[in-house]
Amino acid sequence: MRGILLRAAGGNAPEGLVHPGGRFRARSGYDAAAMLEPVTLEGRYVRLEPLTIDHVDALADVGCEPSLWTWVPAKVASRDDMRRYVDVALADQARGMALPFVQVERAGATVVGSTRYGNIAMEHRRVEVGWTWIGVPWQRTAVNTEAKWLLLRHAFETLGCERVELKTDVLNARSRAAIERIGGVEEGILRHHMLTASGRWRDTVYYSILHGEWPAVSARLLARLP
Repeated sequence: MRGILLRAAGGNAPEGLVHPGGRFRARSGYDAAAMLEPVTLEGRYVRLEPLTIDHVDALADVGCEPSLWTWVPAKVASRDDMRRYVDVALADQARGMALPFVQVERAGATVVGSTRYGNIAMEHRRVEVGWTWIGVPWQRTAVNTEAKWLLLRHAFETLGCERVELKTDVLNARSRAAIERIGGVEEGILRHHMLTASGRWRDTVYYSILHGEWPAVSARLLARLP
């Protein structure tokens, strides 16, 4: 399937999109087929490209740090682990369950992490944003903030989603605070929701953002960008 390039800054916005500082205009309708179409989302600081098997080495170069996997069920400590991680993501994409990306820092054209849409439910206009990790040198930079904005904007303004879900380990205070800071609404905790690689049962806390809440969330994210 062909890729689509949507730029976050500069040029003319496609119908239903808005540039930083512009007025929010919701796109009418719901494009179910487009949700599963590989797409490149480009901002000022980060470019989200469709994940392929060719990205394994670049991801392994930045993604085998143990601290990146503390709060997720997967454990990636080697290139082989990263290959399996990518294989699972691509298998989920083939089943219509996910749309995975690599995060590329534009300044150095460097692959710095991964993220994805998952648990896609096209009939309910719902998608989850998550499975996000970023190499240590790029944490707490504009890359992660803008990547979230690009994913949420594409979900609400292009795909026509009504609801975007986010989840994290109930013990991950940093992630919970970040989601709440941008306006994610906590909905509840699923007990013993996932068995982690360490053997610990993880309780998972779910958040959501609805279509009508997106303008305020967008403003909060854009305000955090340089």
